[in-house]
Amino acid sequence: MADPSTYRPAPGSIPEAPGVYKFRDATRRVIYVGKAKSLRSRLNSYFADLAGLHPRTRQMVTTAASVEWTVVSTEVEALQLEYNWIKEFDPRFNVRYRDDKSYPVLAVTLHEEFPRLHVYRGPRKKGVRYFGPYAHAWAIRETLDLLLRVFPARTCSNGVFRRHGQIGRPCLLGYIDKCSAPCVGRVTAEEHRDIVGDFCDFLAGRTDTMVRRLEKDMAQAAESLEFERAARMRDDLGALRRAMEKQAVVFGDGTDADVIAFAHDDLEAAVQVFHVRGGRVRGQRGWVIDKVEEMDVPALVEQFLSQFYAEQAELAKETPEGEGGVVVPREVLVPELPADADALAEWLSELRGARVQLRVPQRGDKRALAETVARNAHEAFAQHKLRRAGDLTARSAALAELQENLGLDTAPLRIECVDISHIAGSDVVASLVVFEDGVPRKSEYRRFALREAATEGDVAAIAEVVRRRFSRYLKETGTGPADDTAEPDQPDQDDQPEQQETTPGIDPETGRPRKFAYPPNLLVVDGAGPQATAAADVLADLGVTDVAVVGLAKRLEEVWLPADPDPVILPRTSDALYLLQRVRDEAHRFAIRYHRQKRSKRVQSSALDGVPGLGQARKAALIKHFGSVKKLRQANVDDIAEVPGFGRRTAEVVHSALAEGATVKNEGSHGRD
Repeated sequence: MADPSTYRPAPGSIPEAPGVYKFRDATRRVIYVGKAKSLRSRLNSYFADLAGLHPRTRQMVTTAASVEWTVVSTEVEALQLEYNWIKEFDPRFNVRYRDDKSYPVLAVTLHEEFPRLHVYRGPRKKGVRYFGPYAHAWAIRETLDLLLRVFPARTCSNGVFRRHGQIGRPCLLGYIDKCSAPCVGRVTAEEHRDIVGDFCDFLAGRTDTMVRRLEKDMAQAAESLEFERAARMRDDLGALRRAMEKQAVVFGDGTDADVIAFAHDDLEAAVQVFHVRGGRVRGQRGWVIDKVEEMDVPALVEQFLSQFYAEQAELAKETPEGEGGVVVPREVLVPELPADADALAEWLSELRGARVQLRVPQRGDKRALAETVARNAHEAFAQHKLRRAGDLTARSAALAELQENLGLDTAPLRIECVDISHIAGSDVVASLVVFEDGVPRKSEYRRFALREAATEGDVAAIAEVVRRRFSRYLKETGTGPADDTAEPDQPDQDDQPEQQETTPGIDPETGRPRKFAYPPNLLVVDGAGPQATAAADVLADLGVTDVAVVGLAKRLEEVWLPADPDPVILPRTSDALYLLQRVRDEAHRFAIRYHRQKRSKRVQSSALDGVPGLGQARKAALIKHFGSVKKLRQANVDDIAEVPGFGRRTAEVVHSALAEGATVKNEGSHGRD
């Protein structure tokens, strides 16, 4: 534990101007980013009596080894710089209000020829329009089932769509008129896109126009004595009205607003957001986050607004179609105004491109809705406390048990695990996964394509991975000899030319930590004693003495220490064993996925074997450009010639060879028939 007084800035050296500051640990990793109206006042508060600091703040300042700051001109500039640094460095003590996979949305794949409507969880993609998020997936499916009667758009997957196009018959939804069946040509691509466009307009809030149009068409059909058509439109109107009832009207004036509320204690806070568009509640989101500093409601409001809307603005740049509405609404309703409310409102207005009101609702419907959101926040916080208590206790117990049973000096806050994957010695690959504080840190996962030990068995493969990983660590921290073979099989991690750097472990060009700059407290290898001993021998050869090594055998879940004749047997109900199993299983999953990718590429490129003038590099370029051999067969000579490194003559040779191969394959299949 570091003493904050050892890196406290000299008295009077901190400016009183507004700015943004960074705390770094002993390895120069950024662990916290903050902003302040007065840097001197804010930073001096961190170096007060440790006993009086917030528990998470105390942990942060004792983990840090240095602090630095940047002076800015305005509070708006500080807001933007703080967000950019949090996004760039991903500090462990900062909170990021990111959208995760827990909230479902309704996705419309506008980039496809025949757009599809479906429930989706995950990161946003270009060319897809999103509506939501919704609290439950069943709510989306129920609404979608009602609206498909009026807007019979495609909802099937690409595979189902192609299959029914090949057999010439629509699926069940096509027969019951809940799909316009573009797969069999009942409607053209343009007609289907018009249906999808009307669907999007309805969900975006333009419901009155749709209802009036259907009422007019129904009346005209009745006047023309087309009673069956009029009856269908009557049923369609009923479906629309039922769907509209599910989106309760809360404001009659067509308000666009986000209503935000908090529930918190000394250590954590819950936030709930209701998105109101066109006077209706269109979506709901919630988070529970750890508090790093002592924060009241105004401070929580400031932190949330600056990070949440900046994140939404970044998503909007990646998905120009938006999420069924603008990034920032006309009004943001909060429980209390922060100290820099004017600066926040100005910054939000810049994001929106129009004036944004940041205010506290005082009376009427908006006040009533704010109270409803606050009740949701308190309920979510209470439920989180019930779940979280067990999770935190189990993780802390697991780390403490590992420390005790393995004889470690400290609890293994960072655990890395290595696993090997192959089939009969072919396409040998390895994975390296990272857990920090008992939870996965997927941004630091690594994968390796093995070369030297590919045919020598798992023990040699483990040794190669450990040597490459820790040789790279020693190289990047400047504490050992460089090993040019110690690099994972990823394009962005190739060895770089030697640079003159001032800080070990920090890339001088980007200022960010290098990929292998942080060692684990505990290294887990998938296997028994021989694998653990091989990994420990490599570490000893490299001079790495502060990393513990264990092997976890699958058969009996035994924990093996290097060179020990007998394993450590952890109880089956042990939290420590469960954590080791989770780490091992995650490494296994990651290794298998990489192995399948490598094998798939090899199998695909084998169809190109024997084509004159094609080496491995050109085969890989073709597969990367077209995605598969099947699509490559469908390409013409001009398409192939567009691939970098291919001329017209080579493209003709490839096209001819693939055409001949397809002919031989077809003739062979006919012969078997």
